[in-house]
Amino acid sequence: MEWYVVGLGLLGLLMLFISIGLPIPFALAAASLPFLWQIQGWKTSIVSSELKLWGVWIDYILLAVPLFVFLGELIGKSKIGPNLYQFLHQGVRLRGSAAYGSIGASAGFGAVCGSSMVGALTIGGVALPEMLRLGYGKRLSSGVLAAGGTLSVLIPPSLILLFYGIVTDQSIGDLFIAGVIPGIILVSSFVVVVLIWGILRPEDIPGSEDAAKMPMRMIVATVGPVMLIGLVITVAIYAGIATPTEAAAVAASLTVLLAFWVGGLTWQGFKEAIFSTMRTMGYLGLLLSAGVLFGFVLTYYRVPQQFTELFLSFDLSPYTVLAIVLVFYIILGMFLEPVSMTFITLPTIYPLMSAAGFDLIWFGVVYTITMEIAVLTPPVGLNLYVIQAISRDQVTIGDVIMGCLPFIGAMILLIAVLIVAPDVALWLPEQMR
Repeated sequence: MEWYVVGLGLLGLLMLFISIGLPIPFALAAASLPFLWQIQGWKTSIVSSELKLWGVWIDYILLAVPLFVFLGELIGKSKIGPNLYQFLHQGVRLRGSAAYGSIGASAGFGAVCGSSMVGALTIGGVALPEMLRLGYGKRLSSGVLAAGGTLSVLIPPSLILLFYGIVTDQSIGDLFIAGVIPGIILVSSFVVVVLIWGILRPEDIPGSEDAAKMPMRMIVATVGPVMLIGLVITVAIYAGIATPTEAAAVAASLTVLLAFWVGGLTWQGFKEAIFSTMRTMGYLGLLLSAGVLFGFVLTYYRVPQQFTELFLSFDLSPYTVLAIVLVFYIILGMFLEPVSMTFITLPTIYPLMSAAGFDLIWFGVVYTITMEIAVLTPPVGLNLYVIQAISRDQVTIGDVIMGCLPFIGAMILLIAVLIVAPDVALWLPEQMR
């Protein structure tokens, strides 16, 4: 069977199954199975599918995923995340402190949790009602929190960078550290966006805020756990003391202790964190397993390699190839969430980017920023609906979308900076080596 027949067949079946409402993991598996039967036959393919499913669940590297998810859920169910926002809001005595505090809290949360949606839920659940009460504009309030949640995706540890490393076989540690400087730039860009917003639309930011000053004891109990957890993850991975999986295990254990000790976590909250992690991993586990089947069929028929050769035969410049890929992902991000896109498209795209001459660590950072844009673009922008849901109908989905546009512009500008100056992402990994 020709490679293009397989590629178009897989894509056609996948779109068909998704359009009739089949969940993406099952759609991926269902699209793969007819071609798997052509390769191995019915009985062998069933056994092969079972082995690949089992292989995903016992993969050592992938054990970091549930541990980071559990860590984020613990912080979300305790008072550590919400208190971080209160500290940054009440501790910064200037106009717009709640908006700046939301960005800072989202960045701090991103340093200990790699999930965009968990970040938006945790910080947004506390910050959005408070910002609306203080008189902030609906678009600014919802936009800064929806976009702030994406900082968890770029600032390490990041689940998208972790999945990217697994699919492309790149160093997880190098990918994590490559995201540090772009992450800092993006946080600074969001602050500038709020500053400019306040100048252009001063009515959206109140002149004074009636926020009580946080006691020193609460400040220590708030900042201390986040700094300690982030330090454990950072030092363990980058100093070569532990693998990302081991660092995630130690950080998750430490988070359990801190969440109970200073975060006010209850046994009910602890159980909810466990069940929420299980639900998330149930979906991700099926998605990973189906993605492995999908990738196996693609690889067997050499679809990525043949696609790369075909694309390069048009003799396009590397930056034209990059532009086409980025536009493709932004459009696709309007309909699929980032994890699904990673396992559906990346096995075909990354060989093309490598053949075009781009560093795959650098492309991992650019790819991750593009995935951040994806969670802010309708109709399937997850963060949009998270923020709209926690507003309890005080904010419309249109308000959230309009509020996100300036922050999406900041992300696009960061991609342009990375294209012009790749060392922004590559300098730190090179120094660490």
